[in-house]
Amino acid sequence: MGRYVFKLPDVGEGTAEAEIVAWHVKIGDHIHEDQNLVDVMTDKATVEMTSPVSGIVVSLHGEPGAMAPVGAPLVELEVEGAGNVKPNGHGAPKAEAKKAEEKKAEAPKPVAQKVEMPVAAAPKETQKIATHSAPRTFGGKPLASPAVRQRARDLGIELQFVPGSGPAGRVSHADLDTYIASGGQVAREGRAPREGVEEIKIIGLRRKIAEKMQESKRRIPHFAYVEEIDMTELEDLRAHLNVNKSPDQPKLNVLPFLMRALVRILPEFPQVNARFDDEAGIVYRHAPVHIGIATQTANGLIVPVVRHAEARDLWDSANEVARVAALARDNKATKDDLSGSTITITSLGAMGGIATTPVINYPEVAVIGPNAIIERPVVRNGQIVVRKMMNLSSSFDHRVVDGYDAAAFIQRVKALLEHPAMLFMD
Repeated sequence: MGRYVFKLPDVGEGTAEAEIVAWHVKIGDHIHEDQNLVDVMTDKATVEMTSPVSGIVVSLHGEPGAMAPVGAPLVELEVEGAGNVKPNGHGAPKAEAKKAEEKKAEAPKPVAQKVEMPVAAAPKETQKIATHSAPRTFGGKPLASPAVRQRARDLGIELQFVPGSGPAGRVSHADLDTYIASGGQVAREGRAPREGVEEIKIIGLRRKIAEKMQESKRRIPHFAYVEEIDMTELEDLRAHLNVNKSPDQPKLNVLPFLMRALVRILPEFPQVNARFDDEAGIVYRHAPVHIGIATQTANGLIVPVVRHAEARDLWDSANEVARVAALARDNKATKDDLSGSTITITSLGAMGGIATTPVINYPEVAVIGPNAIIERPVVRNGQIVVRKMMNLSSSFDHRVVDGYDAAAFIQRVKALLEHPAMLFMD
């Protein structure tokens, strides 16, 4: 038998390290060649690391959330043959030492014995805590001295709802003080207070999202702008197109129309379709329109990219949005699928609310967020009519896009969406 140490390989793109996201094996497992060992993530792309050999897992290096440099050992295996570790054990810890550490970790700690101490041997204070909750039905007549009853009346407190620490639930002045300090939040019959705190370690994609959002808000002075848009005509057109579409065409939602509006207007506002390298002090204005589509997945918010939206029609745009969103949700998106966007659309769909203040996808300089379409009464030509209205939220990097230009840009988008025939006129 020999030892084989599997080390983190170079996953490309000049990556120097990767984050351990999830282990798929444990010590003692018999694994086979090409079996998935661990998921690691770099630059928002999760990569499955598979075993090049068969063997028994002897040790694992690193907890989920830890960063592993390229070339660092990840898994040590006991294999048939010589393996790739010299007999003297260089490069990997010995199994005996590992087992000793495990036994040491599993040994009972003296603290546990103190927890199990009989109540009779506990300090008096502990005994009081263990016995103070005498049974008394909330809402029933409480036991209390006249002075306690008078004080409760003066304070406007219903004494039957105050837990008593005395015999048979007798309420004391100290119980009143505790009740007041807690804000009067006491247990009611059928509504017992909840206890416990769940600790969730922020790792993997969620940590990447947190870091990127923090970087965006720290570096970019956001300028938010919200405009309401009458979507009645566009919704009528969308419904007509969906009814008359061919079987091989996708069902249209609002996004392809908004994408069409953006590619029509962005040439007039090149400062919006841009990426800003603030460290170099350079704004890169892009001729092609690569639209990021913020997509909610089981792992968090991911932004796959629809490339060259300016060269796509409504149906092609809808197909591509569905394709890249599916890749993101299935955790199959590559680095190329997740990078290079020049402007981002973020939508909550039917949950879009009244308005949002979207966070810019750094290093872009603009993000557009359609909200829910709601029928509501509006005034048209002096008459109150019901129209399908939508608020369009947006944020801009105020270092690159002036407020006037941002407002003018959204007003042009509004005009196209309110008169959708203009979307298809050159």
